[in-house]
Amino acid sequence: MHEVAIVGAGDLGGALAHILARRGAARTVRLIDGAGRVAEGKALDIAQAAPVEGFATVLRGCVDSATAAGADIIVIADRFSAGEWQGDEALQLVAQLSRSAPGAILLCAGAAQRDVVDRGVRERDIARTRLIGSAPEALAGGARALAALAVNGSPRDVSLAVLGVPPDHTVIPWHDATLAGFALTRLIDEPSRRLLAARVAALWPPGPYALASAAAIAIDALAERTRRITNCFVAPDVSSGVQTRTAALPVRLGRAGIVEVVVPSLSVADRIALENALAV
Repeated sequence: MHEVAIVGAGDLGGALAHILARRGAARTVRLIDGAGRVAEGKALDIAQAAPVEGFATVLRGCVDSATAAGADIIVIADRFSAGEWQGDEALQLVAQLSRSAPGAILLCAGAAQRDVVDRGVRERDIARTRLIGSAPEALAGGARALAALAVNGSPRDVSLAVLGVPPDHTVIPWHDATLAGFALTRLIDEPSRRLLAARVAALWPPGPYALASAAAIAIDALAERTRRITNCFVAPDVSSGVQTRTAALPVRLGRAGIVEVVVPSLSVADRIALENALAV
């Protein structure tokens, strides 16, 4: 991948820039923030770690969001002095970036940016395949860790998804969840699963470093460096005429954005819970 632009040089944006540089996920990472020379300073700080950590990624700091126009992926992160981009200001930014970079994928990395994804598709006619949110992957990582802890296993061996609208409408499809190929429903009883689901919901919102790691996973998938299915905020298909909300769903990503929404098997209770979460 040629370039990733990160709009916002706060804790989330800075952490993501460092992760991408270490992984060599892009030839250039552009960190953008309007707060003076903050982005330039952070980019320089990360670049100075290159000889130590052995990466060759070019890092640049800028103050003008218009410089993101040439990027393959544009990440909406958090500003140094004002936190995550949210509300009308974030919607205006996303619309501007969509016009100036019509071929770029817009990735909202913040935990509070589900509404930005929803409004960007509904109100600004941005394709739902191009505008997504990566925060649910951070929550799914926490869920895997808790499930592994419950059975004295490793999070690397746990496969599960997080659906719905966290924290109040979080749905975990346990019947498709596995640990090293074994169904988790055989290893964790129903009362324990309910307790785990409540503990997972309490993990929302994830912190900036978890969100940065989740965004990096999504970027790897978008660049086709991995075939991993990722949990993302996905806007509804408005062409169907059914009014639903943007929600967390497992997706397969590629260079064009969302390639496929992968809906796991759901029990009757999970299906009803997901339908309630999606209801407008």
